[in-house]
Amino acid sequence: MMPRRDEAQIRRLAALAEPDIEQLAGVLIDCVEGGASVSFMHPLNPATARQFWRGLAGDVTAGRRVLLAASDATGIVGTVQVVLAQPENQPHRADIAKMLVHRHARRRGIGAALVRAAEDSARLAGKTLLVLDTASGDAERLYARLGWQRAGTVPGYALWPHGGLCSTTFYYRQLV
Repeated sequence: MMPRRDEAQIRRLAALAEPDIEQLAGVLIDCVEGGASVSFMHPLNPATARQFWRGLAGDVTAGRRVLLAASDATGIVGTVQVVLAQPENQPHRADIAKMLVHRHARRRGIGAALVRAAEDSARLAGKTLLVLDTASGDAERLYARLGWQRAGTVPGYALWPHGGLCSTTFYYRQLV
């Protein structure tokens, strides 16, 4: 059953099909255009965005990375990754990466649902510690509201997609 436009369903993508890649690329492009510091500069070329998602396919298929997508009646409107593959001295932890929600789908609880689903996926994989970083004040408020602990901020850590240095704040969450 397809969700309504005002509802979103979270699903795990076990493999990346071209229609999913196209929609994920659209979310990534929108977020970069909107100023999200997520490793890409503006303008983000659609081919580059699609190639980014294709580059994750092996890790997703092999289970080294969990890729979650939030969809409403318009298609994929959000995503988050749980990077399970870690160095051998860190088998207990995972990284949360690329938590993205399309600007037209924000303020509907999709980000919170994605983070909760990521936490659940990490627990199922036997992880007890999650870490992430963000340059977004909105995301910082979300993580704090969901019980994440602020570890600290590194000034000038990355660039904003439209240029200029931005600080990045690191968070962690112990899973019980």
